[in-house]
Amino acid sequence: MTRSIELRVNGTTHRVEVEDRRLLSDCLRHDLGLRGTRVGCEHGVCGACTVRLDGQAVRSCLLFAVQVEGQEIQTVEGLADPEGPLHPLQEAFHRHGALQCGYCTPGFLLTAAQLLDELRAEPNPEPPSEEEIRVLLAGNLCRCTGYGPIVRAVLEQATGAAGADPTEPSAEDRR
Repeated sequence: MTRSIELRVNGTTHRVEVEDRRLLSDCLRHDLGLRGTRVGCEHGVCGACTVRLDGQAVRSCLLFAVQVEGQEIQTVEGLADPEGPLHPLQEAFHRHGALQCGYCTPGFLLTAAQLLDELRAEPNPEPPSEEEIRVLLAGNLCRCTGYGPIVRAVLEQATGAAGADPTEPSAEDRR
């Protein structure tokens, strides 16, 4: 059975016809052309399909598109203004070499963006430690970078320490 639903994605409302069983990840990619949402394991394990739903990082391969009607969806395409520069988190990923093949990158970015938004909402936030960032990102899998550059990019944004040496390995990397 198909139905017409309205999805609000990256600030724009879209009307789409979807089958009741259409996954949100497939709707975003195939119906709306937002290819930044990757499909990896299709079991919610790898994190490649992560989007933000009303500000919370969720696995879009575990949700039906009809379930999220009326909620705000953010994909990696909505992280930065399409006419402007990259989002600071995207710039930090680039600066630290926190991506290689790029397949997992959108999921990492949206998961980290949630953390950073939560930090900014606190009155006097205590920046997370490297270990806390690793725990937060543990639900996202990467086969290329070894996680160190990703963690350093997020830590830079969480602490405001832009310009840190991206080639300097952390204590965690040396283990």
